[in-house]
Amino acid sequence: MQPDWNRVLKAVRFEEADRVPLGDVLIAYENQSRFLGRPVSPDDLEAQVEFWSTAGYDFIPLNIGMMEPGKVTGDSHISKVLRAALSEKADQDPDQADWNLEVNSFIHNWKDFEAFPWEELGVLDFSRLEKVGPLLPEGMKAIGVSGKIFTLTWMLMGFNNFAMGLIRAPELVSAVFEQVAKIQYSALDQVLKMPQVGAIWVVDDLAYNSGPIISVKHFEQYVFPWYKEMARRCHEAGRLFILHSDGKLDALFPSLINLGLDIIQPIDPTCNDIVEVKKKLAGRLTVVGNVPNEMLRAGSQDEVRDYVRLLLKEVAPGGGYLLGSGNSVPDWAKYENYEVMRETALKEGAYPIRSAL
Repeated sequence: MQPDWNRVLKAVRFEEADRVPLGDVLIAYENQSRFLGRPVSPDDLEAQVEFWSTAGYDFIPLNIGMMEPGKVTGDSHISKVLRAALSEKADQDPDQADWNLEVNSFIHNWKDFEAFPWEELGVLDFSRLEKVGPLLPEGMKAIGVSGKIFTLTWMLMGFNNFAMGLIRAPELVSAVFEQVAKIQYSALDQVLKMPQVGAIWVVDDLAYNSGPIISVKHFEQYVFPWYKEMARRCHEAGRLFILHSDGKLDALFPSLINLGLDIIQPIDPTCNDIVEVKKKLAGRLTVVGNVPNEMLRAGSQDEVRDYVRLLLKEVAPGGGYLLGSGNSVPDWAKYENYEVMRETALKEGAYPIRSAL
C-alpha cells in the first residue's frame, strides 16, 4: 500500500510496475470519510492525504483552477468572483441567480469583454498545494487539477453565442480563450515550481456521447494550441500532462496525442469500449478508467468485481493503464461498490495479471 509515483510513470512508459495504479480525479468527501471512519473536509489536508495514501493511490489531486471538478457554482472560484463583482443584490438576496454561470452568460460583445473582472478572476489560491508537501508520504505526489479552458470560455459566452461567434465573431472568441488560458498559465507556472507536484490534470469536457462538441477544426484552431503549450511547459519541468473529458473522443485522439497529452481519463463507458480504445492508443496514450458510475450507484458488488476483473484482464497487460471509475466517485455512489472496485484492483491487479476471469 506504500504510495509510489513511479507506478504512474511506468504506466505512461507502457511498462508494468508491481501492480496496476489506481486513478481517479475526484472522490467525494463523504466516501473519504466512510473509509477513514471520521470526517474529511476540504480544509483538512492531513485527512485527505491519509485517505488517498492508505486507500492505495500514488497521488492526491488538489484543485488549482477557477472551477472545482464536478462543480460550476457554489464553491468554485469563478462563482465567488462573479457573485462579488457582478451582483449588487447577492448579499441581500442569496437566492437570486444573476451571478450564476449555469443560468446566465456574461460576455456577448467587446463591451462585455472589456468590463469583465479578469483581474479578480486571476487571483487563484495555491495554499493547499503549498501546504501538502510536508504531509505527503515518501513516494507520493500531488497533482494540480486545472482547467477548464474550453468549458469556461463557452460558458462565459453562452453556448449559442459562442457557437455563432466561431463563425461571426472569431476575434472575440479568440480573445476570451486567450484571457482564460493566460489565467491558467499563470497558475501553471507557479505550480510547476513545487517539487511535490507530479502532474497537471486538466478537467475539460470536449465531447458528447456522439462525438466532439465543436468541430475538430475549431478545436485545433481555438483550444488545442493552448493545451499544447501547457503540455510543453509540463514536460519541460518534468511533469505529466493529464486530461479528463467525458464523451466519445475518437475523432480527437490524433490531436490529443499530437499536443503531447500523457494520460486520458476516464474513457467514458457510456459511449466507449475501453478495450478497443486501449488497442488503438497502445504505446501512444495511457488510459484511465472505466468502471461505470451507474454500476457504482446501482450495480451489485459482484457486477463491480467482475467488471474490474475484466479491465485487469483485457486492459492492464502491457502497462499504459490506471484503473478507476468511469468519471469520478460522487457522494451518490454506493460506498460498498467503491470499496469493491478499489479492493479488487489492489488484490488482483499485481503484474503479471492473473485475473479470475
